[in-house]
Amino acid sequence: MQKDLIRLLRDPILIPSEKQNLLSEIAAQAESLGMSCYVVGGFVRDLLLGQPINDLDIVVEGDAVKLGKSLVEKFGGKLTTHYKFHTAIWAIPSMFNVERSTLDLITARTETYSRPGALPTVTPSTIEDDLRRRDFTINAMAIRLDGDHFGELLDPLNGQDDLEKKIVRVLHPRSFIDDPTRIFRAVRYEQRYSFILHPSSFILINPESLTIIQALSGERIRHEFDLIFEEGNSHQMIVRLGELDVFKWIHPELPMFNSGHSDFLEMDTGLDIPASRTTMGYMLWLMDLSEAAILSIARRLSFSSDLTHSVWGASQLKKSLPFLVNSSPSIWVSALEKLPLLSIYAAYLVSGEKALLDYLSFWRHVKPRTTGDDLKARGLESGPRYGEILTRLRAAWLDGEVNSEKEEKELLNRLL
Repeated sequence: MQKDLIRLLRDPILIPSEKQNLLSEIAAQAESLGMSCYVVGGFVRDLLLGQPINDLDIVVEGDAVKLGKSLVEKFGGKLTTHYKFHTAIWAIPSMFNVERSTLDLITARTETYSRPGALPTVTPSTIEDDLRRRDFTINAMAIRLDGDHFGELLDPLNGQDDLEKKIVRVLHPRSFIDDPTRIFRAVRYEQRYSFILHPSSFILINPESLTIIQALSGERIRHEFDLIFEEGNSHQMIVRLGELDVFKWIHPELPMFNSGHSDFLEMDTGLDIPASRTTMGYMLWLMDLSEAAILSIARRLSFSSDLTHSVWGASQLKKSLPFLVNSSPSIWVSALEKLPLLSIYAAYLVSGEKALLDYLSFWRHVKPRTTGDDLKARGLESGPRYGEILTRLRAAWLDGEVNSEKEEKELLNRLL
C-alpha cells in the first residue's frame, strides 16, 4: 500500500511537481524540528479516488505555529497565527510557483463542544485523536510525509473501505448535533462523488440535529451554501437538502431549487459582465419569492448588501417583464440601468426576453456624442437640465430618432 501511495504522491497529473516540491520542503522542515508531518482529509480522499488535488492541509504532531515560523525564516512569506486553535496560515512565497497563495498548518488536536452548534475548544494531541475529531470516515485519513515514513497511510476508522464502497459515514452519533454544518457537507460529498449517506448516518439527520441549525449564525449557514454553489452539480445538492427537510429549520420560506434553472449556473456569457456562480445560484434559487421573503432570507443568511441587491433586482425585474414587453429601447434602458448586470442576465436566462440581451450586449453602451462640457460651452448653466438633455439625446439614439452626429446637433439646438 505504501508503494502505491508513493506512486500517487509523485504523480504529476494528480499533484503538480511544484506542489510536490512544496510538500517535500515542509515535511523536511517539520522533521528537522522533530515533528511528524501529515497531509489529511480531502487531500487523502481525492488522492485515493485518483482525482486532482485541491485541498491541502498540513497537520503536525507538535506545534504548527512553530513550524510556520521556521518556514517563514527559511523561505519567507508571511504567517498569520491563531494561538487559540494552535493553527497558522502561511502565505506561500512566490518561489514555490504554486497556484494557491496560502497554506493551513494545523497542530494535531482534540476538540470538545461546550454546547451543540458551538465552535470547539481545542487541545493539542496525537494525529489519531485528530482524525477521530473529523466529520466523516472518508475524511479521517492521513498520509505521512516526513523521512522514511513518506507514503504511510493512517486510517484508524476504515475510511478507505467506505471510500471503496462509496459511503459517507459520520464518526459518532452526536456528530450532526455537535456541528450541524456537517449535514451540508455530507450532502456535498454524497452528490459530488455519487456516494450514498450510510443508513446509520442518515437517521441522525432528524429533528434533534436539525433544530440545532436554528442556533447557527446566518454567516455560517450562508458559507455552506456558498460552497455548494461552487460545486458542479450544486442544484442537486440544494434539492437534496430540501428533501432532508433542512430548509424549514433555516427559514420557513426557503424554496426548493427549480431544476429547470440548473444549466444556467454554467455561465459563459461572452458579455462584459462580472460573473459569480454563487450570486447566480442565489438569484436562480430565490428570484420567484416575494420581496418580503427575499429580504427576510437575506437577513437570516447575513447576505451582503450587494448580494441582497442582486437577488432582489433579479426578482423585481422578472416580475416587471410583462409590463415592459414591446417598450421602446429607451424605456428598457431607463428600467434596467440601475440594476446589477448579473441580475439582468439571470432574468434573461429564465425568461428568454430578447430586450434584456439587447441591453446587455448593445443598448447599455449607447451614449450621446454631446457631453456636459459641450453644454457648458453652449452657455447652459449647471443644474438638473444637463441630465435631462443628455438623457433625451441618449433616448433619441436608442430609439432611432437620430442616427448621426449632425442629427443629434439638430435635436440639441431644438432642446436649447
